[in-house]
Amino acid sequence: MNRKRIFVYAAPLIAAALAVVALLIQWRGAPPPRQSASLTFARSFAMQMVRGADGVLLAQQNVQVPKFEYDPGWPKPFPNETWAIGPIAGLAVDRQDHIWVVHRPGILRGNERFTAAEVQPPKAECCVPAPPVLEFDQSGTLISSWGGPGEGYEWPQNEHGIFVDHKDFVWLAGNGAKDTHLLKFTRQGTFVKQFGRQGKSGGNADTQNLAGAANLTVDPTSNEVYVADGYRNRRVIVLDADTLAFKRMWGAYGNPPEDTDIGPYNPDAPVAKQFRLPHNISVSRDGMVYVADRVNNRVQAFKKDGTFVKEGFISRRTLLAGAASGFALSADPQQRFLYVIDGANHRIWIVLRESLQVVGRFGQQGLSGGGMNVPHAVGVDSKGNIYIGENFDARRVQRFLYKGMGSPTSAAGVIPPAKAIQ
Repeated sequence: MNRKRIFVYAAPLIAAALAVVALLIQWRGAPPPRQSASLTFARSFAMQMVRGADGVLLAQQNVQVPKFEYDPGWPKPFPNETWAIGPIAGLAVDRQDHIWVVHRPGILRGNERFTAAEVQPPKAECCVPAPPVLEFDQSGTLISSWGGPGEGYEWPQNEHGIFVDHKDFVWLAGNGAKDTHLLKFTRQGTFVKQFGRQGKSGGNADTQNLAGAANLTVDPTSNEVYVADGYRNRRVIVLDADTLAFKRMWGAYGNPPEDTDIGPYNPDAPVAKQFRLPHNISVSRDGMVYVADRVNNRVQAFKKDGTFVKEGFISRRTLLAGAASGFALSADPQQRFLYVIDGANHRIWIVLRESLQVVGRFGQQGLSGGGMNVPHAVGVDSKGNIYIGENFDARRVQRFLYKGMGSPTSAAGVIPPAKAIQ
Protein backbone atom coordinates (compact mmCIF):
# COMPACT_ATOMS: atom_id res chain seq x y z
CA MET A 1 0.00 0.00 0.00
CA ASN A 2 1.61 3.28 -1.13
CA ARG A 3 1.83 6.43 0.94
CA LYS A 4 -0.97 8.18 -0.96
CA ARG A 5 -3.40 5.33 -0.30
CA ILE A 6 -2.40 5.22 3.37
CA PHE A 7 -3.08 8.95 3.63
CA VAL A 8 -6.52 8.65 1.98
CA TYR A 9 -7.63 6.01 4.48
CA ALA A 10 -5.92 7.58 7.49
CA ALA A 11 -6.96 11.20 6.94
CA PRO A 12 -10.54 10.86 8.24
CA LEU A 13 -9.31 9.05 11.38
CA ILE A 14 -6.64 11.69 12.03
CA ALA A 15 -9.17 14.45 11.50
CA ALA A 16 -11.62 12.84 13.90
CA ALA A 17 -8.90 12.43 16.53
CA LEU A 18 -7.86 16.05 16.21
CA ALA A 19 -11.47 17.17 16.53
CA VAL A 20 -11.74 15.19 19.79
CA VAL A 21 -8.50 16.76 21.03
CA ALA A 22 -9.89 20.21 20.22
CA LEU A 23 -13.04 19.49 22.18
CA LEU A 24 -11.06 18.19 25.16
CA ILE A 25 -8.93 21.33 25.16
CA GLN A 26 -12.09 23.41 25.23
CA TRP A 27 -13.72 21.24 27.92
CA ARG A 28 -10.72 21.28 30.24
CA GLY A 29 -10.78 25.07 30.27
CA ALA A 30 -7.17 25.83 29.38
CA PRO A 31 -6.04 29.45 29.83
CA PRO A 32 -7.59 31.67 27.15
CA PRO A 33 -4.47 32.38 25.02
CA ARG A 34 -3.34 28.74 24.97
CA GLN A 35 -6.89 27.47 24.48
CA SER A 36 -7.49 29.80 21.57
CA ALA A 37 -4.26 28.88 19.81
CA SER A 38 -4.61 25.14 20.43
CA LEU A 39 -8.23 25.06 19.45
CA THR A 40 -7.64 27.09 16.32
CA PHE A 41 -4.69 24.92 15.28
CA ALA A 42 -6.54 21.66 15.92
CA ARG A 43 -9.63 22.71 14.07
CA SER A 44 -7.66 24.19 11.18
CA PHE A 45 -5.41 21.16 10.81
CA ALA A 46 -8.37 18.80 11.07
CA MET A 47 -10.16 20.62 8.28
CA GLN A 48 -7.04 20.58 6.12
CA MET A 49 -6.91 16.82 6.55
CA VAL A 50 -10.40 16.44 5.09
CA ARG A 51 -10.26 19.31 2.59
CA GLY A 52 -8.03 19.82 -0.39
CA ALA A 53 -5.93 22.92 -0.92
CA ASP A 54 -8.75 24.60 -2.89
CA GLY A 55 -11.37 24.01 -0.18
CA VAL A 56 -12.77 20.86 -1.82
CA LEU A 57 -14.33 18.58 0.77
CA LEU A 58 -12.90 15.08 0.49
CA ALA A 59 -15.47 12.30 0.67
CA GLN A 60 -14.85 9.41 3.01
CA GLN A 61 -14.67 6.03 1.36
CA ASN A 62 -18.10 4.95 2.62
CA VAL A 63 -20.03 8.04 1.46
CA GLN A 64 -23.49 7.20 0.10
CA VAL A 65 -25.44 9.52 -2.17
CA PRO A 66 -28.64 9.16 -4.22
CA LYS A 67 -28.09 7.55 -7.63
CA PHE A 68 -29.94 8.41 -10.83
CA GLU A 69 -30.36 7.01 -14.32
CA TYR A 70 -31.48 8.89 -17.41
CA ASP A 71 -34.94 7.88 -18.66
CA PRO A 72 -34.92 8.03 -22.49
CA GLY A 73 -38.68 7.39 -22.72
CA TRP A 74 -39.78 10.54 -20.89
CA PRO A 75 -41.58 12.67 -21.97
CA LYS A 76 -43.69 11.33 -24.82
CA PRO A 77 -43.89 13.31 -28.09
CA PHE A 78 -46.45 16.11 -28.18
CA PRO A 79 -49.86 15.10 -29.56
CA ASN A 80 -49.52 18.07 -31.92
CA GLU A 81 -46.39 17.34 -33.91
CA THR A 82 -46.10 20.94 -35.09
CA TRP A 83 -45.61 22.32 -31.58
CA ALA A 84 -42.21 23.76 -30.68
CA ILE A 85 -41.04 24.26 -27.11
CA GLY A 86 -38.97 27.24 -26.00
CA PRO A 87 -36.37 27.58 -23.25
CA ILE A 88 -37.60 26.04 -19.99
CA ALA A 89 -38.36 28.83 -17.54
CA GLY A 90 -39.73 26.85 -14.61
CA LEU A 91 -40.78 23.39 -13.47
CA ALA A 92 -42.90 22.03 -10.61
CA VAL A 93 -44.28 18.69 -9.41
CA ASP A 94 -47.78 18.70 -7.92
CA ARG A 95 -49.32 16.45 -5.26
CA GLN A 96 -50.51 14.04 -7.97
CA ASP A 97 -46.95 13.66 -9.22
CA HIS A 98 -47.82 15.55 -12.39
CA ILE A 99 -44.99 17.62 -13.85
CA TRP A 100 -45.74 21.23 -14.76
CA VAL A 101 -43.50 23.18 -17.11
CA VAL A 102 -43.56 26.81 -18.13
CA HIS A 103 -41.50 27.64 -21.19
CA ARG A 104 -40.87 30.81 -23.21
CA PRO A 105 -42.70 30.74 -26.54
CA GLY A 106 -41.83 34.39 -27.08
CA ILE A 107 -38.18 33.44 -27.60
CA LEU A 108 -39.23 31.18 -30.48
CA ARG A 109 -41.02 34.00 -32.27
CA GLY A 110 -37.68 35.52 -33.20
CA ASN A 111 -36.94 32.50 -35.40
CA GLU A 112 -39.31 31.82 -38.31
CA ARG A 113 -38.43 28.12 -38.26
CA PHE A 114 -40.57 27.88 -35.12
CA THR A 115 -43.44 30.05 -36.39
CA ALA A 116 -43.65 29.16 -40.08
CA ALA A 117 -46.95 27.25 -39.70
CA GLU A 118 -48.83 30.07 -37.94
CA VAL A 119 -48.23 32.89 -40.41
CA GLN A 120 -50.64 33.54 -43.27
CA PRO A 121 -50.09 32.07 -45.69
CA PRO A 122 -48.09 29.31 -43.92
CA LYS A 123 -44.47 29.02 -44.96
CA ALA A 124 -44.17 25.38 -43.84
CA GLU A 125 -46.17 22.62 -42.16
CA CYS A 126 -44.12 23.14 -38.98
CA CYS A 127 -43.99 24.86 -36.53
CA VAL A 128 -46.00 26.86 -33.99
CA PRO A 129 -44.95 27.66 -30.41
CA ALA A 130 -46.67 25.44 -27.85
CA PRO A 131 -48.78 27.09 -25.13
CA PRO A 132 -46.53 28.31 -22.31
CA VAL A 133 -47.91 26.07 -19.51
CA LEU A 134 -47.65 22.32 -20.02
CA GLU A 135 -48.82 19.52 -17.68
CA PHE A 136 -47.43 15.98 -18.01
CA ASP A 137 -48.46 12.83 -16.16
CA GLN A 138 -46.04 10.24 -14.81
CA SER A 139 -45.87 8.43 -18.15
CA GLY A 140 -44.72 11.63 -19.82
CA THR A 141 -47.98 12.18 -21.70
CA LEU A 142 -49.06 15.80 -22.12
CA ILE A 143 -52.50 16.06 -20.48
CA SER A 144 -53.15 19.81 -20.49
CA SER A 145 -51.76 23.05 -21.87
CA TRP A 146 -52.76 26.69 -21.54
CA GLY A 147 -51.51 30.20 -20.88
CA GLY A 148 -50.73 33.48 -22.54
CA PRO A 149 -52.30 36.93 -22.49
CA GLY A 150 -55.95 37.13 -21.45
CA GLU A 151 -58.63 39.32 -19.93
CA GLY A 152 -58.21 40.57 -16.37
CA TYR A 153 -54.47 39.93 -15.91
CA GLU A 154 -51.06 40.84 -17.28
CA TRP A 155 -49.15 37.89 -18.70
CA PRO A 156 -45.37 38.09 -18.04
CA GLN A 157 -43.11 39.51 -20.71
CA ASN A 158 -40.67 36.71 -19.98
CA GLU A 159 -41.95 33.64 -18.15
CA HIS A 160 -39.90 32.34 -15.24
CA GLY A 161 -41.02 30.36 -12.16
CA ILE A 162 -44.02 28.06 -11.70
CA PHE A 163 -45.42 26.36 -8.60
CA VAL A 164 -48.50 24.21 -7.94
CA ASP A 165 -49.68 24.49 -4.35
CA HIS A 166 -51.51 22.17 -1.91
CA LYS A 167 -54.87 23.49 -3.16
CA ASP A 168 -53.93 22.85 -6.81
CA PHE A 169 -53.54 26.51 -7.68
CA VAL A 170 -50.88 27.25 -10.28
CA TRP A 171 -48.62 30.25 -9.61
CA LEU A 172 -46.50 32.00 -12.25
CA ALA A 173 -43.75 34.60 -12.11
CA GLY A 174 -41.80 36.52 -14.74
CA ASN A 175 -38.47 38.29 -15.03
CA GLY A 176 -39.03 40.57 -18.02
CA ALA A 177 -38.18 44.27 -17.87
CA LYS A 178 -41.74 45.12 -16.81
CA ASP A 179 -42.51 41.93 -14.86
CA THR A 180 -43.27 43.20 -11.37
CA HIS A 181 -46.15 40.90 -10.53
CA LEU A 182 -47.29 37.38 -9.68
CA LEU A 183 -50.21 35.42 -11.18
CA LYS A 184 -52.47 32.77 -9.65
CA PHE A 185 -54.60 30.37 -11.76
CA THR A 186 -56.63 27.21 -11.29
CA ARG A 187 -54.99 24.10 -12.68
CA GLN A 188 -57.32 24.41 -15.68
CA GLY A 189 -55.91 27.86 -16.45
CA THR A 190 -58.70 30.07 -15.09
CA PHE A 191 -57.34 33.34 -13.74
CA VAL A 192 -57.76 33.83 -9.97
CA LYS A 193 -55.68 36.73 -8.70
CA GLN A 194 -52.71 39.01 -9.45
CA PHE A 195 -50.21 40.54 -7.04
CA GLY A 196 -48.55 43.72 -8.28
CA ARG A 197 -48.93 45.61 -11.52
CA GLN A 198 -46.71 45.35 -14.55
CA GLY A 199 -44.01 48.03 -14.60
CA LYS A 200 -44.89 49.51 -11.19
CA SER A 201 -42.03 48.42 -8.91
CA GLY A 202 -40.79 50.78 -6.21
CA GLY A 203 -37.71 48.72 -5.36
CA ASN A 204 -36.90 46.48 -2.42
CA ALA A 205 -39.03 48.50 0.02
CA ASP A 206 -42.17 48.13 -2.13
CA THR A 207 -44.70 45.80 -0.46
CA GLN A 208 -47.24 45.96 -3.33
CA ASN A 209 -45.09 44.99 -6.31
CA LEU A 210 -42.19 42.72 -7.25
CA ALA A 211 -39.27 43.30 -9.61
CA GLY A 212 -38.30 40.30 -11.72
CA ALA A 213 -39.41 37.48 -9.44
CA ALA A 214 -37.45 34.33 -10.25
CA ASN A 215 -39.42 31.65 -8.41
CA LEU A 216 -41.80 30.94 -5.55
CA THR A 217 -43.21 28.30 -3.25
CA VAL A 218 -46.30 27.98 -1.06
CA ASP A 219 -46.04 26.72 2.53
CA PRO A 220 -49.09 24.47 3.12
CA THR A 221 -48.88 24.76 6.91
CA SER A 222 -49.28 28.55 6.95
CA ASN A 223 -50.80 29.08 3.48
CA GLU A 224 -48.11 31.64 2.71
CA VAL A 225 -46.36 32.39 -0.59
CA TYR A 226 -42.58 32.78 -0.42
CA VAL A 227 -41.17 34.61 -3.45
CA ALA A 228 -37.53 34.77 -4.55
CA ASP A 229 -37.80 38.32 -5.86
CA GLY A 230 -34.38 38.46 -7.37
CA TYR A 231 -33.77 39.74 -10.89
CA ARG A 232 -34.00 43.41 -9.95
CA ASN A 233 -34.90 43.24 -6.28
CA ARG A 234 -32.73 41.26 -3.87
CA ARG A 235 -35.12 39.81 -1.33
CA VAL A 236 -37.49 37.14 -0.12
CA ILE A 237 -41.04 38.46 0.18
CA VAL A 238 -43.85 36.56 1.90
CA LEU A 239 -47.56 36.98 1.06
CA ASP A 240 -50.83 35.48 2.23
CA ALA A 241 -51.74 32.86 -0.40
CA ASP A 242 -55.46 33.74 -0.35
CA THR A 243 -55.51 37.54 -0.06
CA LEU A 244 -51.98 38.22 -1.40
CA ALA A 245 -51.52 40.64 1.49
CA PHE A 246 -47.90 41.43 2.37
CA LYS A 247 -46.60 39.59 5.46
CA ARG A 248 -42.81 40.13 5.73
CA MET A 249 -39.55 40.24 3.76
CA TRP A 250 -35.81 39.92 4.19
CA GLY A 251 -32.47 39.90 2.40
CA ALA A 252 -29.32 37.78 2.76
CA TYR A 253 -28.46 36.83 6.35
CA GLY A 254 -31.89 38.17 7.34
CA ASN A 255 -30.73 41.75 6.68
CA PRO A 256 -33.17 44.37 5.35
CA PRO A 257 -32.98 44.22 1.54
CA GLU A 258 -31.30 47.20 -0.12
CA ASP A 259 -31.42 48.76 -3.57
CA THR A 260 -27.70 49.61 -3.57
CA ASP A 261 -25.75 47.89 -6.35
CA ILE A 262 -23.13 45.70 -4.67
CA GLY A 263 -21.16 45.15 -7.86
CA PRO A 264 -19.96 41.95 -9.53
CA TYR A 265 -19.24 38.76 -7.64
CA ASN A 266 -15.65 38.23 -6.50
CA PRO A 267 -14.84 34.87 -4.88
CA ASP A 268 -11.86 36.39 -3.05
CA ALA A 269 -13.82 39.28 -1.54
CA PRO A 270 -15.69 39.09 1.79
CA VAL A 271 -19.08 37.40 1.41
CA ALA A 272 -21.83 39.70 0.21
CA LYS A 273 -24.26 40.81 2.90
CA GLN A 274 -27.01 41.10 0.31
CA PHE A 275 -28.38 38.66 -2.24
CA ARG A 276 -27.14 39.13 -5.79
CA LEU A 277 -29.85 36.99 -7.36
CA PRO A 278 -32.18 34.91 -5.16
CA HIS A 279 -33.18 32.53 -7.96
CA ASN A 280 -35.10 29.78 -6.19
CA ILE A 281 -36.80 29.14 -2.85
CA SER A 282 -38.33 26.20 -0.98
CA VAL A 283 -39.73 25.38 2.45
CA SER A 284 -38.82 21.99 3.95
CA ARG A 285 -41.20 19.79 5.92
CA ASP A 286 -39.47 20.76 9.15
CA GLY A 287 -40.03 24.46 8.48
CA MET A 288 -36.72 25.68 7.10
CA VAL A 289 -36.64 28.15 4.20
CA TYR A 290 -33.88 27.62 1.62
CA VAL A 291 -32.83 30.26 -0.91
CA ALA A 292 -30.55 29.72 -3.92
CA ASP A 293 -28.50 32.91 -4.30
CA ARG A 294 -27.31 32.12 -7.81
CA VAL A 295 -24.61 34.67 -8.59
CA ASN A 296 -23.17 34.42 -5.05
CA ASN A 297 -22.81 30.63 -5.55
CA ARG A 298 -24.54 29.84 -2.28
CA VAL A 299 -27.61 28.42 -0.62
CA GLN A 300 -28.82 30.12 2.56
CA ALA A 301 -31.16 28.62 5.16
CA PHE A 302 -33.58 30.62 7.30
CA LYS A 303 -36.36 30.18 9.78
CA LYS A 304 -39.77 31.16 8.46
CA ASP A 305 -39.53 34.56 10.15
CA GLY A 306 -36.36 35.37 8.17
CA THR A 307 -33.85 34.53 10.90
CA PHE A 308 -30.62 33.40 9.23
CA VAL A 309 -29.45 29.89 10.20
CA LYS A 310 -26.59 28.81 7.90
CA GLU A 311 -25.22 28.82 4.36
CA GLY A 312 -23.29 26.56 2.02
CA PHE A 313 -21.32 27.38 -1.10
CA ILE A 314 -21.58 25.70 -4.50
CA SER A 315 -18.56 25.71 -6.86
CA ARG A 316 -17.52 28.93 -5.21
CA ARG A 317 -15.12 30.20 -7.88
CA THR A 318 -17.73 30.11 -10.64
CA LEU A 319 -18.07 33.53 -12.27
CA LEU A 320 -20.35 32.74 -15.23
CA ALA A 321 -23.92 33.60 -14.09
CA GLY A 322 -23.49 31.63 -10.85
CA ALA A 323 -23.56 27.96 -9.85
CA ALA A 324 -26.55 27.91 -7.44
CA SER A 325 -29.26 28.19 -10.08
CA GLY A 326 -31.94 26.40 -8.08
CA PHE A 327 -32.68 23.23 -6.18
CA ALA A 328 -35.25 20.67 -5.15
CA LEU A 329 -35.56 18.80 -1.86
CA SER A 330 -35.16 15.03 -1.91
CA ALA A 331 -38.29 12.88 -1.53
CA ASP A 332 -37.28 10.90 1.58
CA PRO A 333 -39.21 11.71 4.78
CA GLN A 334 -36.27 13.64 6.28
CA GLN A 335 -35.51 15.43 2.99
CA ARG A 336 -31.83 14.75 3.62
CA PHE A 337 -30.57 16.22 0.36
CA LEU A 338 -30.82 19.29 -1.81
CA TYR A 339 -30.35 18.72 -5.54
CA VAL A 340 -28.76 21.97 -6.71
CA ILE A 341 -28.77 22.73 -10.43
CA ASP A 342 -25.66 24.46 -11.73
CA GLY A 343 -26.42 26.19 -15.03
CA ALA A 344 -22.87 27.48 -15.42
CA ASN A 345 -21.18 24.08 -15.11
CA HIS A 346 -24.07 21.98 -16.51
CA ARG A 347 -24.48 19.57 -13.60
CA ILE A 348 -26.42 18.72 -10.45
CA TRP A 349 -24.76 19.00 -7.05
CA ILE A 350 -25.98 16.73 -4.26
CA VAL A 351 -25.95 18.64 -0.98
CA LEU A 352 -26.57 17.42 2.57
CA ARG A 353 -29.40 19.56 3.85
CA GLU A 354 -28.31 19.37 7.50
CA SER A 355 -24.85 20.85 6.86
CA LEU A 356 -25.24 22.34 3.34
CA GLN A 357 -22.08 20.49 2.35
CA VAL A 358 -21.76 19.10 -1.16
CA VAL A 359 -21.39 15.32 -1.14
CA GLY A 360 -21.62 14.42 -4.82
CA ARG A 361 -22.71 15.40 -8.28
CA PHE A 362 -23.93 14.03 -11.59
CA GLY A 363 -24.35 15.27 -15.15
CA GLN A 364 -22.09 16.88 -17.72
CA GLN A 365 -22.51 19.26 -20.62
CA GLY A 366 -24.15 17.77 -23.69
CA LEU A 367 -27.18 17.88 -25.96
CA SER A 368 -27.58 14.12 -26.24
CA GLY A 369 -29.99 12.32 -23.96
CA GLY A 370 -28.83 12.46 -20.35
CA GLY A 371 -26.48 15.35 -21.01
CA MET A 372 -27.21 18.81 -19.66
CA ASN A 373 -27.08 22.20 -21.31
CA VAL A 374 -27.77 25.08 -18.92
CA PRO A 375 -30.10 23.29 -16.48
CA HIS A 376 -32.47 25.99 -15.26
CA ALA A 377 -35.34 24.30 -13.43
CA VAL A 378 -35.65 21.18 -11.28
CA GLY A 379 -38.33 19.14 -9.52
CA VAL A 380 -38.61 15.86 -7.62
CA ASP A 381 -41.60 13.52 -7.54
CA SER A 382 -42.73 11.34 -4.62
CA LYS A 383 -40.67 8.39 -5.92
CA GLY A 384 -37.48 10.43 -5.80
CA ASN A 385 -37.13 10.88 -9.57
CA ILE A 386 -35.58 14.17 -10.73
CA TYR A 387 -36.90 16.32 -13.58
CA ILE A 388 -34.55 18.84 -15.21
CA GLY A 389 -35.63 21.71 -17.45
CA GLU A 390 -32.98 23.26 -19.67
CA ASN A 391 -32.57 26.75 -21.03
CA PHE A 392 -31.24 28.19 -24.30
CA ASP A 393 -30.17 25.60 -26.90
CA ALA A 394 -31.49 22.40 -25.28
CA ARG A 395 -35.11 23.60 -24.71
CA ARG A 396 -36.22 20.33 -23.12
CA VAL A 397 -37.24 18.49 -19.96
CA GLN A 398 -35.55 15.23 -18.94
CA ARG A 399 -36.26 12.68 -16.24
CA PHE A 400 -33.62 10.89 -14.16
CA LEU A 401 -34.90 7.84 -12.30
CA TYR A 402 -33.95 7.36 -8.66
CA LYS A 403 -31.94 4.14 -8.29
CA GLY A 404 -31.20 4.03 -4.58
CA MET A 405 -28.02 4.97 -2.73
CA GLY A 406 -24.42 4.40 -3.75
CA SER A 407 -20.94 5.88 -4.11
CA PRO A 408 -20.54 9.20 -5.97
CA THR A 409 -20.33 8.72 -9.73
CA SER A 410 -20.70 10.77 -12.89
CA ALA A 411 -21.40 9.99 -16.52
CA ALA A 412 -17.68 9.28 -16.86
CA GLY A 413 -17.70 6.70 -14.06
CA VAL A 414 -16.52 6.77 -10.47
CA ILE A 415 -15.09 10.14 -9.48
CA PRO A 416 -12.16 10.24 -7.09
CA PRO A 417 -13.31 11.81 -3.80
CA ALA A 418 -11.14 14.92 -4.17
CA LYS A 419 -12.78 15.71 -7.51
CA ALA A 420 -16.29 14.56 -6.75
CA ILE A 421 -17.06 17.14 -4.13
CA GLN A 422 -16.64 20.88 -4.42
